[in-house]
Amino acid sequence: MPSTPPVLVDAMIVIEAVRTGCWMAITGQRQVVTVTAIADELRRGDPGVAGYVIVTDEHIARMQVATLASIEAVSFRLRYADADGMDDGERDLMAYAGTLTTDFELCGCDKALVRAAHGMGVVDRVVSLEALADSVGARARPPLKAQFCDARLGQWRTTLMLGGTI
Repeated sequence: MPSTPPVLVDAMIVIEAVRTGCWMAITGQRQVVTVTAIADELRRGDPGVAGYVIVTDEHIARMQVATLASIEAVSFRLRYADADGMDDGERDLMAYAGTLTTDFELCGCDKALVRAAHGMGVVDRVVSLEALADSVGARARPPLKAQFCDARLGQWRTTLMLGGTI
């Protein structure tokens, strides 16, 4: 595996990467990490929803699933005022990111996650699924939805860095 930092992913990234056929290439060439709450969310799913994408245990097994200690979750909630506005998986993923002492990338497509990364001073580590797929030479088929692309993430980051809100 190349000497690239691990990439932390949320549920929507996994779902879109599976939907567009990028998941196997990404997990074959990058160390992909998530947290238990996200793995559980991926297993629950709702096949009754239009456009539902099946994420199997085999898909989940291709990434490392980190367990977050209660103290780490509570610590994040105390440090980040808007933590309660995030869904459980994203909140735990950001709490886990806060425990890391080594380099990492964070791949998410949700405004709350990007705002939290900005609040934690790690917004420069947030990458789009488009950039992640490009880093391993994967081509999304069908194309990625807009919120998974560099253009949208760039807009959000710029807005936050200029003191705006997203």
